[in-house]
Amino acid sequence: MFTKILIANRGEIASRIIRTCKRLNIKAVAVYSEADQTAPYVQLADESYLIGKPRVNESYLNIEKILRVAKESGAEAIHPGYGLLSENAEFARQTEAAGLTFIGPDADVISKMGDKIAARAEMKKAGVPIIPGTEDAVATAEDAKQLAVDFGYPVMLKAAAGGGGIGMQAVYNDEELEKAFEGNSKRAQAFFGDGKMFIEKLIEDPRHIEIQVLADSHGHAVHLFERECSIQRRHQKVVEEAPSPELTDETRQKMGESALQAVKTLGYTNAGTIEFLVDDDENFYFLEMNTRLQVEHPVTEQITGIDLVEQQLKVAAGEKLSIEQNDLVIDGHAIEVRIYAEDSNTFYPSPGQLTKLTLPEGPGVRHELAVEGNSQVTPFYDPMIAKLVVHGEDRQDAIDRLIKAVHEYEIEGIKSNLTMLKRVITHEKFKQGETKTTFIQDYYLPTLTNQ
Repeated sequence: MFTKILIANRGEIASRIIRTCKRLNIKAVAVYSEADQTAPYVQLADESYLIGKPRVNESYLNIEKILRVAKESGAEAIHPGYGLLSENAEFARQTEAAGLTFIGPDADVISKMGDKIAARAEMKKAGVPIIPGTEDAVATAEDAKQLAVDFGYPVMLKAAAGGGGIGMQAVYNDEELEKAFEGNSKRAQAFFGDGKMFIEKLIEDPRHIEIQVLADSHGHAVHLFERECSIQRRHQKVVEEAPSPELTDETRQKMGESALQAVKTLGYTNAGTIEFLVDDDENFYFLEMNTRLQVEHPVTEQITGIDLVEQQLKVAAGEKLSIEQNDLVIDGHAIEVRIYAEDSNTFYPSPGQLTKLTLPEGPGVRHELAVEGNSQVTPFYDPMIAKLVVHGEDRQDAIDRLIKAVHEYEIEGIKSNLTMLKRVITHEKFKQGETKTTFIQDYYLPTLTNQ
């Protein structure tokens, strides 16, 4: 096992990784920008190094600076967390070239799965169901319109290198597609350095369900069941739970087997997630693979009792997984809500000085925090400031605990999405498990227009 690792990330995920390192007696090295010098994770780490100005390209995306700190600090490995450089194949390659271990999959696999067109081809090869769509990038809006007619509207326009809903748009006719193509291509080029677009048939009103996988370098892999991540705003997840409230045992098994087949075909190692869209008849289709730890990983930890960061570290150090698929069982139900510094009405970020933070406590309540009661929430980074996770004996127990906890949560000094979360988790459709990707637009947004 490693004796010291560097965490190439910030905020709540850096703190989360540091906690596991401390439990395993591994020294944790943090890096921080000028905007994060008083952040909780910086104080929690064993060593912390300033790497640049607030903007990410001058700090958290600066590979050269991060690798220099890793070498200077004596770290043996780098954990990328999620976001930032976590799915950057070049970062993984340079880490290994520097004589350090990248705590994640092989760089070639990251590269392959980072291109959604290549990922679809790999999944097709593995026998994983994929959504009908284009095999290659679409060059022009005119080509896109012809293909859309072939598939039949509505279709989903996507950026090949996209993520987080960027460069992604549902379109219902030629006029919408023509308008959307150029704008989304330019946006993808600006965010990812790649403006290639492709088209898939739109699966209407689906559930968004993902399978957590773990695989070692000795040919052993397991899946840790599913997470339901259907409640989203702007194609970004807000509420996640495990297990899914509606999935049958038969479909759960089939999805798990498909995810493991994908792992085997790719030669994948470490933690990863295969994401699917699931229709009303429980037909499931590959959406994408995230070659990293997910934001919502705590709900899987709560229902399995497995520390995913610990498993990542062990696999990266060359150890064999000690987990057998037949030994894994689902224990209760877990739900996570993401708490954002944003306006509940507009979803616009709300940076500023946090003046009060009161956290709910009680059985089955877990917090992942990027802030403290007097933190400055800056405009430079993603506005997620915390995650609230609850675990109950069953879904109803988890919902009851979640409602109580969210209503006890207090944030002052900045706007937050607590108002939205309260409406979502108390809605009858949520309680009934009707958590499709259109939930926010169907049941929350209408409440804003009726105010």
